[in-house]
Amino acid sequence: MQFAAPLLPGRLVHRYKRFLADIETAEGLVTAHCPNPGAMLGLNQPGARVLLSRSTNPKRKLPLTWELVEADLPGGPQWVGLNTLRPNALVAEAFRAGVIPALAGYDALKPEVRYAQASRVDFVASGLGGPCHVEVKNCHLMRRAGLAEFPDCTAARSARHMRDLAQVVAEGGRALVVVVVQMRAEAFDVARDIDPAFDRAFREARAAGVEVRAYRCAVEPEGVAIVGEIPVVTPP
Repeated sequence: MQFAAPLLPGRLVHRYKRFLADIETAEGLVTAHCPNPGAMLGLNQPGARVLLSRSTNPKRKLPLTWELVEADLPGGPQWVGLNTLRPNALVAEAFRAGVIPALAGYDALKPEVRYAQASRVDFVASGLGGPCHVEVKNCHLMRRAGLAEFPDCTAARSARHMRDLAQVVAEGGRALVVVVVQMRAEAFDVARDIDPAFDRAFREARAAGVEVRAYRCAVEPEGVAIVGEIPVVTPP
């Protein structure tokens, strides 16, 4: 996924009210949309280099969106994608390119499909083997060098998704969780100390037959792309 236009560089002043961030740029101090509802642990340090995209929609109140941050993570600084609206597009792009082996043999992805009582799955993959419910999770937490973790805050909605996907498998279907790691990482694990309830739901879903695959991304100022699978090291 290449950005449509060069990103605007700046320095983070502070992030506040979850979805707002003040950024110092060559254009002066600007307020940008922060498309991330999480805690963003390790990603919101004042003074960090950031990159912003600019919307061409004249109706947007905030034309700038915070896309990337150069975070000082264990193992060294690196660009990290924090826009939680990007992973679905990244998965769709990777699916078309055939670089998600877990979805090999499927013909199409239908987005935003209602299922269970109150959930909406990110995709339903269709093919000769029958449908597969695909839930996409964005990951950008790293507290140990090389280890990506999810979530970075309490994730009750994600825990519900795991339970709903387990029900899909119980009813004879297939369910897959794709964790999109928007940074360089060597393995993925659940941040069980941050959200024990999600950890329980995650383990129970895997025990019920829900598949989990994690994919790291190459994150550059020019674009973000899924480049390879990394192991899920969460114990059963």
